[in-house]
Amino acid sequence: MDRLDVIDTCTRMAWHTDQREWSRLTEVFADKVTLDYTSLNGGEPATLTPAQIIDGWRHALGAYRATHHLLGNHLVTLDGDAAGCTASFQATHRKPDDTLWTLGGTYRFDLTRTDAGWRISGVVMTAVWSEGRP
Repeated sequence: MDRLDVIDTCTRMAWHTDQREWSRLTEVFADKVTLDYTSLNGGEPATLTPAQIIDGWRHALGAYRATHHLLGNHLVTLDGDAAGCTASFQATHRKPDDTLWTLGGTYRFDLTRTDAGWRISGVVMTAVWSEGRP
């Protein structure tokens, strides 16, 4: 059951983001989350609160007419109250001019079991390919 709950938590991150259900994202994140998008943006990983993540994603992804994040090939490891989930992804972004920016790669999620269920405490996105421009 834990394996399915871990996959569901990771999937809900993508779903709520694409549906612009920003307040629902608080249901998937731990109190502090380390985000590593350095393969795409450079810089350094950042440790943020859910509110900071949501604000940043609302601003950045809200500039697109739509986004569609697909996750698959989930590989889950469980170790007591900690879990890891690696998944392939493809993310398509429809820009205001109706052109697309699509990228693919892998996500690595770190999760912690809480009283409220599994929560994401770390995300590493590794971009492998892209088509179009952001």
